[in-house]
Amino acid sequence: MNLLEQLKTYTQVVADTGDFSSVEIYKPVDATTNPSLIYTASQDTRYRHLIDDAIDFARKSSSDRQVQLPKAMDKLAVNFGLEILKIVPGRASTEVDARLSFDTDATVVKAREIIGLYESAGTSRERVLIKIASTWEGIKAAEIVEKEGIHCNLTLLFSKVQAVACAEAGVRLISPFVGRILDWHKKNLGVADIPAVEDPGVISLTGIFNYYKKFGYPTQVMGASFRNIDEICELAGCDLLTISPTLLRELEATEGLLTKKLDADQAREMAIEKITVDEKTFRWMMNEDAMATEKLAEGIRNFTRDLIKLEKQMEKLL
Repeated sequence: MNLLEQLKTYTQVVADTGDFSSVEIYKPVDATTNPSLIYTASQDTRYRHLIDDAIDFARKSSSDRQVQLPKAMDKLAVNFGLEILKIVPGRASTEVDARLSFDTDATVVKAREIIGLYESAGTSRERVLIKIASTWEGIKAAEIVEKEGIHCNLTLLFSKVQAVACAEAGVRLISPFVGRILDWHKKNLGVADIPAVEDPGVISLTGIFNYYKKFGYPTQVMGASFRNIDEICELAGCDLLTISPTLLRELEATEGLLTKKLDADQAREMAIEKITVDEKTFRWMMNEDAMATEKLAEGIRNFTRDLIKLEKQMEKLL
């Protein structure tokens, strides 16, 4: 039995892609997208009809070009999500504009608008996760919309304090970015590689998983942003893992024994100190964590960069 087949017995496998053909091949339960993945996928002529539909929707919604563009962008993101939901039995994640990462009210409005587009297309909100950056403002926005039955995937998560704040806010799911944590430490230490058992990203996610299970938080943990299959194997047993097509292919092609590394029952017996996170604590602990602060800011900038590229592409068509 290959590693992918074994992994699916311990963990819910999610495809991290905007490429529908990859979703069909690997048959994940859920799928996630982000502005970077959608921008890349939008260059493929196979998906031109999704762009055309978004442009048509925006033109019919308003004659004001400044109104048309955000409507076209939201509809395009939802169109990709709708196509994914034709293939996967579970959920699709659609991301809020990264430029709203420090605006709670605007994030709430955007989350409601995105869900409205899904529901207008006949899709239940239970099949959608709204992706929001794990800033304090983003977490507070998620807390508001979760109470309305709009479930969230808090992304760009690099630290325990972000994870605890998300759990206390009643967020449905978090996405700790394993590989990006590894990237920062490799650069900081000046090393070419770190073994998976010592990988700071693996260690960080393991700590978050154990904390959640110890204290009975229902928030799901979905590891993301992997650099190699060794990281993935060290996290077998995590609630969910979202994996790129390249690494899914490698897991499928690799034979060997995969053992469960994360165990909720074992976590409940661990001696772990509980912490409470208010805004002051959150900001202080983030300030003290150079890696988390830098990677969160970098992630927001990078998603914004690709969003602007996509906007320029869409603007030419309006």
